[in-house]
Amino acid sequence: MKHIIQELEERRKRARLGGGEARIEAQHKRGKLTARERLDLLLDPNSFEEFDMFVEHRNKDFGADKNVIPGDGVVTGWGTINGRMVYVYAKDFTVFGGSLSETHAQKICKIQDMAMQNGAPIIGLLDAGGARIQEGVASLAGYGEVFKRNTLASGVVPQISVIMGPCAGGDVYSPAMTDFIFMVRDTSYMFITGPDVVKTVTQEDVTPEELGGAKVHTTKSAVADGAFDNDVVAIEEIRRLYDFLPLSNREKPPHWPTEDDPRREEPSLDTLVPENPNKPYDMKELILKVADEGDFFEIGEAFAKNIITGFGRIEGSTVGFVANQPMVLAGVLDNDASRKAARFVRFCDCFNIPIVTFVDVPGFLPGVAQEHNGIIKHGAKLLFAYTEATCPKVTVITRKAYGGAYDVMASKHMRADVNYAWPTAQIAVMGAKGAVEIIFRKDIGDQAAIAARTKEYEDRFLNPFIAASRGYIDDVIRPHSTRWRIARALRMLKNKQVPQIWKKHDNIPL
Repeated sequence: MKHIIQELEERRKRARLGGGEARIEAQHKRGKLTARERLDLLLDPNSFEEFDMFVEHRNKDFGADKNVIPGDGVVTGWGTINGRMVYVYAKDFTVFGGSLSETHAQKICKIQDMAMQNGAPIIGLLDAGGARIQEGVASLAGYGEVFKRNTLASGVVPQISVIMGPCAGGDVYSPAMTDFIFMVRDTSYMFITGPDVVKTVTQEDVTPEELGGAKVHTTKSAVADGAFDNDVVAIEEIRRLYDFLPLSNREKPPHWPTEDDPRREEPSLDTLVPENPNKPYDMKELILKVADEGDFFEIGEAFAKNIITGFGRIEGSTVGFVANQPMVLAGVLDNDASRKAARFVRFCDCFNIPIVTFVDVPGFLPGVAQEHNGIIKHGAKLLFAYTEATCPKVTVITRKAYGGAYDVMASKHMRADVNYAWPTAQIAVMGAKGAVEIIFRKDIGDQAAIAARTKEYEDRFLNPFIAASRGYIDDVIRPHSTRWRIARALRMLKNKQVPQIWKKHDNIPL
């Protein structure tokens, strides 16, 4: 028996070495951790249960049978993060560059199936070179099986992808179907085809960073939701994000103990909105002062900065925050902001995370570029997402809520549950200047008349009370009490149920 156990330990040691000491050292020289080192940081100590450590590829073409490494380039299994279960896979770049083979894919598929069956999230740590070319269509079929499970798991369990090295081909399509993607600056890249292929086909000379680095995907393409400076920081932040997420669509959002009194008042909020309606202010200040202990995990921080999305807590329970940001483009809705917010709203609704929306929006951004790039469809995505969502929805209008953007930003008409307004709220079709120039165009040349008409319009419409008189606003609240009013509303909504008309699924304007 002793020699059998010794052989087992030798086999485990061999599998844990992956591609060997030289390749591990090369990984470290690139400023990257190995797959197993990453999992050690991600998971609670001694919680990792590995599956399929001894799996080997079965390919015999092109001499592949002479190079067989246990584990076949991916480490899979389950563990816990702060005591809560999670399924994980980590691509091992030291083994065949992390490339995907038939058996490699089967390992990932196994934990995807288990995650859906047992109701726990999936986190993938990717550092890979795409399909294993020697296996041909078998590797493509493996990707197809992974993609299928990404799709089936969507809305069932949260899926998080962390890009920690070069990822191409199928290794970017799978993350693209997950809920959140994060990257590591300077060491991670995402592209369908690499710089060499691009140069051959289009004659464009581009570096991997310029083509698909973290800056590109967090600021331009919006493929990634955030980027971090190195592997350690990335994994620490993923652990933090995980604490906000429910295990599955069958579970309630997690509750963490807090000593932050829900009745806490913030007198500074009474002066947050400037007297000049055209002067900006930082909406993040409101979020941080409302959320438990000022803890806010922002999603998509570097993209479409005119809208803020992210997770916080109220009375210890997760909420999703969506807020216009007056500091950027006056908080206007444009193509990018609409898509960003719609995606976030749909995620929250998938897992019944309450949504708190702070509104200060002067409308949709006008212009040829916006119209030609589909602002009608993109704006409709956000409208659709809010209306479709059946999770608890609480809205607070702090200042401007003009035109169609008023409707879109979680208004009562989009099935929001509780709609509050601050006394500074201005709910109207448009601002006073534009409205007066349309209504009283015959008086345009008379400055005194225009000034009088403008004052009349402001007094009549630029306040929350007409909307409140029609029941579109449930109450006009004092800004300093915002946290307590939101907390109370969420308490009231905790058992919310919405009867649904049967349909196979909706057809959101993609």
